Parts: sequence; C-alpha cells; structure tokens
Amino acid sequence: MIWTRRGVGYLALIAPLPVFLALAYGVPFFGVAGWSLTLPEPGLSNYERVFTDPIVLGVLLRTLRICAVVTIVTTAAAYALAYIWVQGSPRQRIFVEFCILVPFWISTLTRAFGWLVLLYNRGLVNTWLQDLGVTTEPLTLVRNEFGVIVGMTHFLIPFAVFPIASAMRHLDERVLLASRGLGAGRLRTFWSVFLPMTMPGILGAALIVFVFSLGFFITPAILGGGRSVMAAEFVYVQLFQTANWGLAAAISVVMVAIVAVLVTLLFRLTRVEKLMG
Repeated sequence: MIWTRRGVGYLALIAPLPVFLALAYGVPFFGVAGWSLTLPEPGLSNYERVFTDPIVLGVLLRTLRICAVVTIVTTAAAYALAYIWVQGSPRQRIFVEFCILVPFWISTLTRAFGWLVLLYNRGLVNTWLQDLGVTTEPLTLVRNEFGVIVGMTHFLIPFAVFPIASAMRHLDERVLLASRGLGAGRLRTFWSVFLPMTMPGILGAALIVFVFSLGFFITPAILGGGRSVMAAEFVYVQLFQTANWGLAAAISVVMVAIVAVLVTLLFRLTRVEKLMG
C-alpha cells in the first residue's frame, strides 16, 4: 500500500509535463493531419500529390539532400571542435568555448544576413578573392545550395558539439593508455579506439542536426534567394500565398513521419543514454 501511494504521488508530480506536451504538440499535430485529409475535399488526394507531383517531390528531395550534406559537414566540424575542447590545452579550450557559445547569443536572422554580406557577389569574400588575384569574376556563393549549406552548418555546429563532447568526456582514458602501451600510435589509437567509442555521440549529434535542419526556414529563404526552396519555405508558400492548406498539411505530416522513422531506427541501433553521452 505504501508503494502504491508513493507511485500515485510520483505520477501526480510528473503528470503535468506529459499532459502539457500532449496538449501543446499532439492536439495541433492531429489538427494538421485532419486538414491534410479534409482540405479542399475529403480523401488522400493531398498525399497522392506529395508523392506524384514533380514540384513537391523536387522540394522534398532537395530538402533531404541539403539536410544530409549539412549533417555530414556539421558533424565532422563539430567532432574536430569537440576533440580540441576535450583534449586541447587550456587556451585552446577557451577559444573553442568562445566559438561555441557566442553564436547562441546571435539571432538566426542576424547570422543569415551576416553570411549574406560575406558571400554576396560584392561581399567581403569575393572582394578579397579579387583583390588577391585569385579570381577575376565574383563567385556565386549565395542564392544557391552552397550558401544555404554554409549558413545552416554555421548555425547547427554548436548543437552537435555538446553530445560529441559529452561522449568524449565519458571515455575511459585507461583504454587509450592500454592501446598506446600495446604499441599503437596516436593515429591508430584514434581510428581503432577513440573514434568507435565516441560513435554514439556522433550518431546523437547527427540525429539532432538532421532533425533541426528539416525545419529550417529563415536561413534557406535568405541565403537561397528563392532558388533553393526547402520544405518549410514551400509549406509557408502553400499556406499564405496559394492558400493550399491541405497540401501544406500533408507535406508537414510526411516530414514528421520521416523524423519519427529516423528516431525509431536510431534508438533501435544504439542505447538512448549513449546518444547524449
């Protein structure tokens, strides 16, 4: 009876959070799912268009391609930063902390316009390249997928560093010493011991980056210039410019389903507690 009362007490304490999450996320999601099945008329026509319309398919494939590239580049850069943060000297650690924490204090809009100033045809990067004689004509670094990838990668690196660094900090240093004691060099120890043992952190970081990148709107809209439209921007256009709410809702549901499948597969492949170190 005592344990029953304690269980009821614990349940009463934690119940408000799942109830709030269910109301805040579940109710709107099912409302959007309802739109996808009822607007402009009941049926599965919106989902049929998602998987048959070449324009919609092109947007979805472009979104997945950009997100995959951003995930790979971001995870690789975050791994290098996390390695210096954990294994580097005190000065190196302070510098990496500065590079990681400062972007959190700058808004997404400010960062996107900052990259626009840097990468524009008459921006700082093209000006420097022409002044140094590297190029004679300005390079097209924005209003394309390259600019979108650069802006998204810069935004997402801090989010990928933390799970990787956490996995590195929980690594048993005695294993590395044992590898060195058995005759393995630094490079062999890194590839054969250090990297595999931090793989859960890499998977967790990749998952976070990929999921976040699927919903990017401001950065692709500014740096893509309407030429590299991703799913979030396409949904916005369908909602507020063409008033095609049913198609926008169907695309949103499909994106949520993709995220759910990826998260489920990842959790089946590795233990949840190891993903975040």
